[in-house]
Amino acid sequence: MRAAAVGLVTVAAVLAVPSAASAAVVPAPETQTLVSANPADATPHARDGETRAFAQVGSMVYVGGSFTQIRQNASAAWTTRSYLFAYDRTTGTISTTFLPVLDGPVNSLIAGPNGTLIVGGGFKTVNGVSRKNLVALNATTGAIVDSWVGRSDGGMIRDMVRHDNWLYVAGAFNWINGTAHNGLARLNFTTGAIDSGFNINATVGRHGTSSYAWTIDVTPDGNTLVVGGNFTSVNGLSRNQMALVDLSGTPSVINWSTEKFVPPCARPDIFVHYVQDVKFGGNGTWFVVGTNGGAGWPEAYCDALVRFETAARGSGQLGTWVDYTGNDTITSVEVADNVIYLGGHFRWLNNPHAHDAAGPGAVDRLGIAAVTPATGMPVHWNPGRRGSSSMPAGTSSWGSQVPVLWRGSDGLYFGHNSDGMGGEYHGRLGMFPLSGGRYIVPKNPPTATTGNLYLGTGDGTVAKVPFNGASVGTPTTASQPNYTGAGATWRVGDRIYWAHTVAGTPTGSRIDISIFNGGTIGVPWESSGYNDWFNAASMTGAFFLNGRLYYTRSGANALYYRYFETDGNYLGATEFTLPTTGVTWSSVRGMAWVAGKIVYGGTDGTLRSVPFDPTASPAVNGSGSVVVAPASAELSWSTPRTFFSVQ
Repeated sequence: MRAAAVGLVTVAAVLAVPSAASAAVVPAPETQTLVSANPADATPHARDGETRAFAQVGSMVYVGGSFTQIRQNASAAWTTRSYLFAYDRTTGTISTTFLPVLDGPVNSLIAGPNGTLIVGGGFKTVNGVSRKNLVALNATTGAIVDSWVGRSDGGMIRDMVRHDNWLYVAGAFNWINGTAHNGLARLNFTTGAIDSGFNINATVGRHGTSSYAWTIDVTPDGNTLVVGGNFTSVNGLSRNQMALVDLSGTPSVINWSTEKFVPPCARPDIFVHYVQDVKFGGNGTWFVVGTNGGAGWPEAYCDALVRFETAARGSGQLGTWVDYTGNDTITSVEVADNVIYLGGHFRWLNNPHAHDAAGPGAVDRLGIAAVTPATGMPVHWNPGRRGSSSMPAGTSSWGSQVPVLWRGSDGLYFGHNSDGMGGEYHGRLGMFPLSGGRYIVPKNPPTATTGNLYLGTGDGTVAKVPFNGASVGTPTTASQPNYTGAGATWRVGDRIYWAHTVAGTPTGSRIDISIFNGGTIGVPWESSGYNDWFNAASMTGAFFLNGRLYYTRSGANALYYRYFETDGNYLGATEFTLPTTGVTWSSVRGMAWVAGKIVYGGTDGTLRSVPFDPTASPAVNGSGSVVVAPASAELSWSTPRTFFSVQ
């Protein structure tokens, strides 16, 4: 369990080049479970400030933040209830018995031991008693639990995360329980006692500011902690805004660092630190980071969502992928059910080539989004931070912050500093339920070793050629009247995608989709309208595998790829070049992936195959290329219109 920290108030910024170290990491998409895009109707509302934290104890949801008033529904009168309240997660009814009184904001909440609630924030008193920034409360009444001895002696608690009987705390403090700790500490979860064996200190703040830890998370096995903040040193080691800590024995700083938060973003005087939220995923094998900062691409990871691999070691670490917003802030991230959710002030994703505008490939996502962990590409989930036309007086549809996204037992809870979400009124908080959500099952080309190669032999005519992985059989030709104006083609699941020449588009072509059942190519439709910016007609061959569209293009001697998300059919805005040797890609005409090999035609009409391993360097070694079939009077493999299918 964890609680997300409050984000900085910022207004600011897909996919960038992997490092040499991370280039060998090629994550495969997995089945995802998305929450509904329709927020639950019964959640209450808050006013002023923002919601920053959630926790759940039994049937009650606890809400913390900087708000000052709450109400049950849009027609109810406002009740003064500052910083913390609770409501029944089933009915939405606000608790009338949980009535703690705090004099400052709540930044983090954790369900505590024995039906208690652990609260961290920027308060000085609780229920009229001096209790700075950290306290355990009775979850029914809000009374202080005196037997829980955790104390913050000053500063502020920003984030907390629990693993087994440890409670990790992060913030702007120098003392916990009377013991010197800079920004990080570990407490006994049951008692609140300080762990004297945890001595990890984040120090030396950026730009002359006091140092602090802003956001933390711990892997499910409890062996690794990730921390982000404004520090530049951890235990005397250079760590600019991010560090990993080994928790498997005596806690120690891991040999992992990145320089991507060292170069200045747009306004270093305003954006003291860029790392806003961190979260582990993949059972702890990777973690994702949401940032702010403004312009800085590609030197710095400003206004971006970044995936790093937990097992990587050494300095100069780069992201496995980076999704830039185009100069808009990401303030919160959550990972649940193989989905990365992110919230903030952004308006687009997949937008590295523009600033405060939609560039080529930009996918509109107003302040909240979901992306695939394998590629960072958005999926087709777009509730948007938008209100309705009948929003109550005094409310706001849009604000700079989504300080927290938190996966509860029944859905994804969100806290923000405005009142509109999913076209509805949701004052400062709400929840997207699991009920009404859906699964995303990854699509890929056929995995069979034998089947048929399809070759476009004319406009609207296709040859079906038996293929056993090593040789071809006798072709049969069929008319396919829907397959006209076609270029490079690739098979994914039950459909084919193909470059389609279309007048009136920016490039004169686009990527279209057709259902393909092995007999008939169906009537094509446009892939979401997001891909006509791409000159698909320039591709001379293409195939899809594990979230990547690999292709060659006219006049270039390289094998390229872009990320491609089949749930929404969004094409990545950044082109990558794969390391290869020994193949003249400029002469390739048509490609297919078949059982670990690229089967490709050429300008000489010959069909060849070569082993393909995207995790290797080189990914293709032309010394392994073999001739499958020479050009013949009957068939010439010199067209980009080639794909493989079992049928």
